[in-house]
Parts: sequence; C-alpha cells; structure tokens
Amino acid sequence: MRGITKTFPGVRALSDVNLTVRPGEIHAVCGENGAGKSTLMKVLSGVHPHGSYEGEIRFQGEPVAFRDIRASEARGIVIIHQELALVPFLSIAENIFLGNEQRSGRVPVIDWNATLHRAAGLMRRVGLRERPQTPVADIGVGKQQLVEIAKALAKEVKLLILDEPTAALNDADSAALLELILQLRAQGIASIVISHKLNEIRRVADTVTILRDGRTIETLTVRRNPGDAPELSEDRIIRGMVGRDLDHRFPDRTPYEGDRDTVLEVTDWTVRHPVDHQRKVVDGASLTVRRGEIVGIAGLMGAGRTELAMSVFGRSWGLYESGTVRVAGREVRARTVPAAIAAGIAYVTEDRQRYGLNLLDTISRNISLASLSGMARHGVVDEHHERSVAERYRGSMNIKAPTVHEQTGRLSGGNQQKVVLSKWIHADPEVLILDEPTRGIDVGAKYEIYAVIDRLAAQGKAVLFLSSELPELLGMCDRIYTMAEGRLTAEVARADATQEVLMRHMTRNDR
Repeated sequence: MRGITKTFPGVRALSDVNLTVRPGEIHAVCGENGAGKSTLMKVLSGVHPHGSYEGEIRFQGEPVAFRDIRASEARGIVIIHQELALVPFLSIAENIFLGNEQRSGRVPVIDWNATLHRAAGLMRRVGLRERPQTPVADIGVGKQQLVEIAKALAKEVKLLILDEPTAALNDADSAALLELILQLRAQGIASIVISHKLNEIRRVADTVTILRDGRTIETLTVRRNPGDAPELSEDRIIRGMVGRDLDHRFPDRTPYEGDRDTVLEVTDWTVRHPVDHQRKVVDGASLTVRRGEIVGIAGLMGAGRTELAMSVFGRSWGLYESGTVRVAGREVRARTVPAAIAAGIAYVTEDRQRYGLNLLDTISRNISLASLSGMARHGVVDEHHERSVAERYRGSMNIKAPTVHEQTGRLSGGNQQKVVLSKWIHADPEVLILDEPTRGIDVGAKYEIYAVIDRLAAQGKAVLFLSSELPELLGMCDRIYTMAEGRLTAEVARADATQEVLMRHMTRNDR
C-alpha cells in the first residue's frame, strides 16, 4: 500500500500511509484508538472501495482496485473483523461456506455431503473438534474465532487480516489462536494482526508498523527469522504509538482526603441463572467499597463477575434470590435500572456497543442519557444545555471528534469508552461499577481512562473495578476480591497482591 489517503466528512482518517507485507509474514499494525488501523484494513479489503481513497495497492506484484469485499476475497485477501460476522442459528459448516456454498456440479443446489466433508477438514486444520452440524450459538467465542479462520481458509486465503482477534478471549483461547496464526505462517499464509496486546504482538509478529494520527510513523523488526526471540520491547512500541515514553503504565494516585466511610455494601448476594433456575451464578457474595477507594474483582471467564455487577445494578441480569445492597448506609431495593441510577449506582458495561451506547445517535445525546431529568424543562430536554455539557466532556475527556454532533458509532473504541464514562460521570453517582473499562483500548487511551478513574476516587467516589487483566488490577486497586464459580474466595490487600496470589484464589473451589 503506497500513499493511502482516506477522508471522511470533516476528518482525514489516513494521510499518505505506507504498508508492505511480505509472503508468509505476520505483520502487526499498532496505534492508539483513532490512529487509522481499521480504516486502513477496510481500504485494503475493499470495504472502502477503489475511488473512495487516494493511493495505490499492489498485491502479488500487480496493481489492484477492489470495488467491494468480494473482489478482495477472490484474490485471497480475507478480513476478520473484531465483531464476528457469524449467524448463530446456522451450523458451523453453513457458516464456513456462507456466500461460498458448495454446489452440486453446475446445478445451483447445495451439495451437503461435500459441504460437511470439506467443513470437517477445515475444522481439523484449525483445531475444532465439534461436529460440522453444531450450531455456532452452542460454541464459545474462542471457537467462533476459529470458525472465522476456517471460513477464510475455505476461500483459499493468501493474506489474512485479523482485527483485535483476542480482545474478547480468555488466556487459553488467546494462546490457541496465536498458535494457529503461527501454524498458518508455516504454511506460507501472510497475516496482518491489529492488536493492543503488546505481549501477544511480541510473541507472534515478525514486523510492526506503527500508525499515529492517520500517518505511518515507522516500521520495526520484531524478529529476523521465525523462531527467533523478539528483539523489540513493549516500551519501544509504546513510544512509537504515543510519541512519548510511558515511564509508568498507571498514573500517580491522588489520595482521597475525606472520611473513609463505607459507600457500597453488598451482603449475601445470591442470583440464579435466568433460564436454568437450579444454577446459582452468584452465590452468597459479600463485599464493601469505601469512599475514595478503588476495589477490584478478579476472576477467570465464567466466574460470575459481570453477573454480580449487572444484578446489583437494578437486577438487570439473572433471577434474584437473596441479599441486600446498601449505598451510604441506606438499603437499596433497586429492581430496575432507573431505580439503581436514582440510588446513586452507575455501571459501565463490558460491552459498550451493545449495552453502553446508542451508536446511531450523537455524542451529546449519549452523554445525556443517564441524566435526562436534570436537563429537562417541563418534560422537554434543553438541547442547549445538553450540548454545552457534551462540549465540556469532549474537552475534559479528550474525546477525539470534530463536534458533539458526530455519530457515536463513527468513533474509535477508546473514544466510545470515554463517551460512556462521560455519561455516568455526569449522572454524579455515589458508586461507579466499571466492567472491563479498558477492553480493546490502546495503551495511551488506557492511561487517560486510568487518570479519570483516579480523579473520581480522589473526589470520594466508590469505584468497583472488574478486569480480566491482573496487571491492571494490581496497578489500580486498593483491595482486590477474587471470584471463582460464583463465590468470592478471598480479599487481598494491595500490599499482599501478586499475580500468583490472585491466580491461586481465582482457581479455588470451595464447594
């Protein structure tokens, strides 16, 4: 790719970007949210068609001009987006060949025997042991990623593009996927990997191209030959991404100066599965968060962290069985989300695009959603007030957008997360529950969000911080609860917390 420039109304997303990928290479593309990584891949794959951008793309030595994604796939370029494009109610085999159906000769009828046979072979190649007839809805997210790769292999992929492939995966599934990418490299298939997880980039990538503000900053060599140890440090990659050294991954904490009374108290909280009522997903959980304190919850996938948070927040998940919630000493019987908000509880969901934002609406309207009553006169929202509030947060939260009237779905992941945080900060809660607040966000944006969380704690807010990244919990929290199989298994002080200690409690089985 040479001299790629892509402009949207009011925004230049890419400016004279260059990218070269060699055959059989794993090439990482890094940059902060909004740097232009996904836009560049959409140009390459034909999502943004030829003619909508400036510059030249050459593939296997020839100039190409893709009008759409089918044209790029016909040449062997396949992109797997962060949001998987699978149909949950179709089988694995049907998803693998969706749009690429196996015909019976020249007759426009699907050859099911050939479909199942080829699907089984592709599934073995990517390490899936399920039956081809298994519905995609019945397998986990990690295996769904493997289905997407099998789908790419069915199209005889030569260049595989993976956009944040491990963002929603646990450690075991992430390791399996990275190992598969290495196996594809050994088979001569080149890959472009977009990821914010720098340890994974150092593990698999041969080369890294860094983008910043829509421009190519530099291309760095990670290793000279497959199998070599990485030559490039995470700090060196970070310096290229953010334009400065991050001597400390976490900002210096400003302590809260007021009284440390308990703000959130959850006692003997028990919640059953919404469908399988025999199953306790949260079992007798009790915890406290004091004013000005950041308290973490650590747990493996399926431990029940999100279910605990959502059920406390207006019983928005599961079947409540027993337990009490107190906010500032008052018992809260919040059976709905509006009641939880009125009681002073805010919840930043782990799935911002599904539960946290209206992606079709503007920044200003998303920020006002949790506090409309305070912006209304006689039941009608004061749009001038709404706009001025949004402008204030656009500045203070460093939301990168031309105006507050920008559609939220057009923002990068990090800027979308800042909009979600702005919405709940403006609601002025007593308790702020943060569920994976930095998932899918680059190191620079993470630092900004950490600084916002520290500021809230310094103002006396009680913060409950859920994360699957143990270094993040160790760097941010005053105390950490561990959770396993729906139970809180330990409470660890910051001074005593290490990854090994937390993992030991996260894998305990007290049943």
